[in-house]
Amino acid sequence: MHETTRNTLALGALVVTLLAPAASHAADAVQASAQMARPGLSQMIPAIKADDYKDPDLWARIRSGYAIPDVNTSLVDKHIQWYAARPDYLSRTSARASLYLYHVVQELEKRGMPTELALLPVIESAFNPQALSTANAAGIWQFVPGTGRDFNLKQNMFKDERRGVLASTDAALTYLQRLYTMFGDWQLALAAYNWGEGNVQKAIATNRARGKPTDFESLSELMPAETRNYVPKLQAIKNIVANPAQYGVTLPLIDNQPYFTMVDKTSDIDVAIAAQLAEMSVDEFKALNPQFKKPVITGDQTKILLPKENAEKFHLNLAQWGHALSTWTVHKITSAKESITTLASKFHTTPDVIRQANNIPAQMRLKTGSTILVPKTSATADVGDIADSVIDNAAVNLEADRGGKRGNQAAGSQRYKSVAQVKSRSPRHHSNK
Repeated sequence: MHETTRNTLALGALVVTLLAPAASHAADAVQASAQMARPGLSQMIPAIKADDYKDPDLWARIRSGYAIPDVNTSLVDKHIQWYAARPDYLSRTSARASLYLYHVVQELEKRGMPTELALLPVIESAFNPQALSTANAAGIWQFVPGTGRDFNLKQNMFKDERRGVLASTDAALTYLQRLYTMFGDWQLALAAYNWGEGNVQKAIATNRARGKPTDFESLSELMPAETRNYVPKLQAIKNIVANPAQYGVTLPLIDNQPYFTMVDKTSDIDVAIAAQLAEMSVDEFKALNPQFKKPVITGDQTKILLPKENAEKFHLNLAQWGHALSTWTVHKITSAKESITTLASKFHTTPDVIRQANNIPAQMRLKTGSTILVPKTSATADVGDIADSVIDNAAVNLEADRGGKRGNQAAGSQRYKSVAQVKSRSPRHHSNK
């Protein structure tokens, strides 16, 4: 799990801005008053736009867009104390958030959504894209496989878009908007995001039948502990961001400008080569591109994310690159006689390389029909990109090695299948990082 220590990075000349709602209302009132006194004045004063307001601090931009009614309960106080007492935790979370937070805030503003929703990944995953819950919820927004597929997040052997910042943020905000439309209340929408809309609907029906209110606080006694604490936790983070000094917290500066830019790629490329061309470490590259599960990035329409200055280096170095961009291809297991040892010999590599590239644990063997990633050889050097049909359908199916314990065979075969084959047991997720 990568933790970047770069909280800020000035990239490019674009300064992204914000018009605080309060300032907007005040400006409207002043303008209206002036128009009454001098009817022709409105033609002389240009309309105030978001770009006319600049703040270098992204936290300030988030504060100015708060729009969800506050919760004031003992649970909120409890969680404020918990977070405030852990400055190292907040520092690590902020460092990870610094890569993604500008994009999330920008997308929220485009949709006219409350900006405190940008803080939701703090309680979901601590902004760790590699976070994985016991219910198999993944990424900063913690989607389980089934809900991820409902929102078109691709999950196959090569990538898991639940972990990628662009696709998962779009899916999460679309889901939250749908829940808000369903319940007409952001607190209930958040409860449904955590617990599932069906459960919230049942709780509402129960309270209505009892003649009780159906707001979040009134329904909380019907909720599991995680959901009961969910909105108070977000409120706690919201309060800390609103006034960190009040709670003895220092938030690291996060620049109010894009951290990354999108780069198109038109052919398969190794993760290590992409990082080399961008003049980044592999860990830095993976932090911005966590959705890629293999050492090769497939798909001709796939985009990668890079800091602007590294994107420029990437293009310059790519133009001068005189070698193959991908050193990997695929192989389908057609016989039970194909062992990892024989495959390593065939493809001039080691069993450890085969196991690591395909996440094959020790004491497990490949089942016939599996498709695995293997290094290219001189005989396969001219093989083209991995086909889309393979990307969409490939799976690694395992069973206990004959030299291992037979009792693990069923569990091993199921556990190590492609993520896309795992069924969710939860309406969305049950995680709390």
